[in-house]
Amino acid sequence: MTNVPARRTWSRFPDLSDFFDSIGGLRPALGGNTIRVEDEITDDRYIVRAEMPGLDPETDIDVAVNDGRLEISAERTEKKTENGRSEFSYGSFRRSVTLPRGAKEDEIDASYAKGILTVSVGLGDTETPAKKIEVKKAD
Repeated sequence: MTNVPARRTWSRFPDLSDFFDSIGGLRPALGGNTIRVEDEITDDRYIVRAEMPGLDPETDIDVAVNDGRLEISAERTEKKTENGRSEFSYGSFRRSVTLPRGAKEDEIDASYAKGILTVSVGLGDTETPAKKIEVKKAD
């Protein structure tokens, strides 16, 4: 099993979000609309898991492939009422991950269980042999 780091495109400074997570308490002040992911390559599949608790996969989550990128987006609208008081929790979330070389965009499956979205992408030949280029004499 090989771990491949997810390429983050949601921020100009991708490690800044991880920094705020590590010191705690600052993410809500910044909006907190980041989808946390982990990815790996195993058994000729590229697997991406995304933390997305409390969502309905049929209505709240969208997964698409666009130009070699896996795009995950979601929107949450939740209302809790207790003792005549209500609270809203809502927001939209988006994350884009570059697919590895050899990814088969027509072999993608997605499932959602216990707050985790799992996307599995088939992989083909990931090694490209070197190609010799003939050098021609110019006039």
